Amino acid sequence: MNKNANENEEINTAPEADVKAEEEAKEAAPTVEELLEKISKLEAEAKELSDKYLRMAAEYDNFRRRSREEREAAYDAAVADTVGELLPIIDNLERAALYEDGEKVKEGLAITAKSIDSVFSALKIEVMGKKGEVFDPNFHNAVLHEENEEFGEGEITEVFQKGYKKGNKIIRFAMVKTAN
Repeated sequence: MNKNANENEEINTAPEADVKAEEEAKEAAPTVEELLEKISKLEAEAKELSDKYLRMAAEYDNFRRRSREEREAAYDAAVADTVGELLPIIDNLERAALYEDGEKVKEGLAITAKSIDSVFSALKIEVMGKKGEVFDPNFHNAVLHEENEEFGEGEITEVFQKGYKKGNKIIRFAMVKTAN
């Protein structure tokens, strides 16, 4: 009978355990109202995040548009400043073209060349490639080479075309002839 008594106890305790587990599950499980409240909070949070994203995307588009406009304005201002600096040179060339006397034209061209130097100075453009400088492939383009003991090794003996740079930007390499 011991065997039957144990079986009865197991049978009796099993329904009690199920009832206890059900009660614990009911206490732990959220109610429908709690679930609906949680859903509405999550929906509100999702809407808020979506609004933030849309605002940020619009701000980024505005930033890109403003940046493009500022870049274009800076470019236009730089072109206008440069042309403004070049206008006196154009005026000098036009005046020199009016003269028929060769000496007057030569004099006008000399004045124009000086005004070009002053414009480049105002624009902070440096001239590169002068006779006597040491050849540097970063600034000069050697198109001819000569053996001449009067000059040092790699020294520039003749400049065919001046080079120009603005800061670290090379505008044009100097075209030169080097020695030895």
